[in-house]
Amino acid sequence: MTSSMNQQAAASQQKTRAEQETENEANRLREQVEAALAVVGLRSPDEVEALNMVADRIERAARDLSDALRQLAKQRQAADE
Repeated sequence: MTSSMNQQAAASQQKTRAEQETENEANRLREQVEAALAVVGLRSPDEVEALNMVADRIERAARDLSDALRQLAKQRQAADE
């Protein structure tokens, strides 16, 4: 198990900044989707506001992930040239 963790740490260190940023944004979007699923199950007076807030967060996280993916694509294209 320790060698697996060491391999993951080494792989993480080899990632470019754009790759790390893309991974971070993907994880943030995943967290927002999980939060949205939790809010869907709520039945409370604040439910509408909570749903709208979660929708806004997902929208921002998805936009940030898209930007990170495009930046990564540009970086890789430049490396290939």
